Amino acid sequence: MTQTPDEPGWATAKTLAEALPYIQVHDNATVVIKYGGHAMGEEAVAKLFAADAVLLRLLGMRPVVVHGGGPQISRMLDRAGVKSTFVDGLRVTDAATMEVAEMVLSGAINKEIANWITKAGATADVRGVGLSGKDAGIMTVEKAKRARAVVGSAIEEVIDLGFVGDPTRVDPKLIRSLIDGEDHYIPVIAPIGVSEDGQTYNINADTVAGALAGALLAKRMLLLTDVAGVLDAKGELVRQLTVAQARAAIADGVATGGMIPKLETAIAAVQAGVEAVVILDGRRPHAMLVELFTEHGAGTLVKA
Repeated sequence: MTQTPDEPGWATAKTLAEALPYIQVHDNATVVIKYGGHAMGEEAVAKLFAADAVLLRLLGMRPVVVHGGGPQISRMLDRAGVKSTFVDGLRVTDAATMEVAEMVLSGAINKEIANWITKAGATADVRGVGLSGKDAGIMTVEKAKRARAVVGSAIEEVIDLGFVGDPTRVDPKLIRSLIDGEDHYIPVIAPIGVSEDGQTYNINADTVAGALAGALLAKRMLLLTDVAGVLDAKGELVRQLTVAQARAAIADGVATGGMIPKLETAIAAVQAGVEAVVILDGRRPHAMLVELFTEHGAGTLVKA
């Protein structure tokens, strides 16, 4: 019996065939995936993300996941009666907040994502490995320094963010050993680091992903968030930006709010040696696969 392309199975086969050139292009490529707190909101979507990460590994790529957890930290702080304060999108982190942040990020969220990956990859022996930036000296940090202009004055005031850190050194040796070995490990990194004097700091997850992608010279960095990407003045998705165009989007006000630090992270990652960074909506099922293995893409790509 002759089958027609619209019968069951044929559409899937056609999609796989069309993906072949992209699978070859990304073979053995390292991809750092920032899995955002808002994109992690629904368990069903999170499990699909884990399955897609396993598929990337089985298709020859070397995924490394860096996760956030801002909404989850906020919920835990609310339960504990601790009020959150933010400055320019960064949480002011006192000792009590730091304790909760590490518990939520390095504990509950990190292990849950690693477990989802392990379950999704069980039959193929793909396993998630939960780590934080504190493990094996992956992420050494210093206390973050921020300043902002005083309204109506040329004076800048220094903002004390508490236990918030900026990376000063990244040691990817442990991560390389996991992704380069014969075993199918997928590292899952919580955005916690430690200073030279042993103090623990919370780090913006986008910043961790960018620093790690640069240290690994990743082919792609995917910033999974809760928006489609960069939108132009008409609300249309901007498919691609050069670093210069990304800077202009910030300067001209096209990029606003939380998109500004994401573009700044993308610019820094590209300058550090990452081939391209993509900002895309992690809430959409299979967004990573559409971005990496189709001609259409799924977000805004930033490259040199």
